[in-house]
Amino acid sequence: MDPRARRRPARGGRLVLGRLTKPAQRAHGTEPFGPVGPSASHLRLPLGFVFLWAFPDKTFGLGYATASGKGRLDGGSPTKGFLGSVAAGPMESVFHSWAGQAWADRLFMLGLLGVGAALLAGIGVRLAAAAGTVMMALMWLAEWPPARHLSDGSPSMSSNPFAHYHLVYALALVAPAATGAGTTWGLGRLWARVPWLSRNRRLR
Repeated sequence: MDPRARRRPARGGRLVLGRLTKPAQRAHGTEPFGPVGPSASHLRLPLGFVFLWAFPDKTFGLGYATASGKGRLDGGSPTKGFLGSVAAGPMESVFHSWAGQAWADRLFMLGLLGVGAALLAGIGVRLAAAAGTVMMALMWLAEWPPARHLSDGSPSMSSNPFAHYHLVYALALVAPAATGAGTTWGLGRLWARVPWLSRNRRLR
């Protein structure tokens, strides 16, 4: 045994050599999940990029999902086109009333930036996953895949009544949040050491 190794206490009075015991790791929010944590990080990073990339595209109109000259800085609305074209589902009229509203645009853009940045950085992953899931659920409702016909009677051309890509994204967001994936290839361990977060595990 290396005589230079130092014993240090962990929570619950248990001593280990140079590392925290599992109960202490749980308390600090840094417990490893074996191969699950790194695997979930493979999912966390691309999901974060999906959300974050949409923010500059819709802000500047980079010519991908948002045409050049129709970004937020050009006076465009990220919700007007999508919500205004909703043509099926139980919330059709609600989404039409939200389309182009300033508060809806701001919340949508804030969600893209916040969820994307948090997932990529590995901080606040649980909160980001919850917000991202709500966003995806609302977009699933706007698309309303179960409908075989639109409100005007034309075919909806829905390819699947349930497993729409917005729902797949929503379910995928659960894995990083449930496995503490922010501690692998992210700043999750440092984030969990912030004092007030020890009492607010949902914000990790």
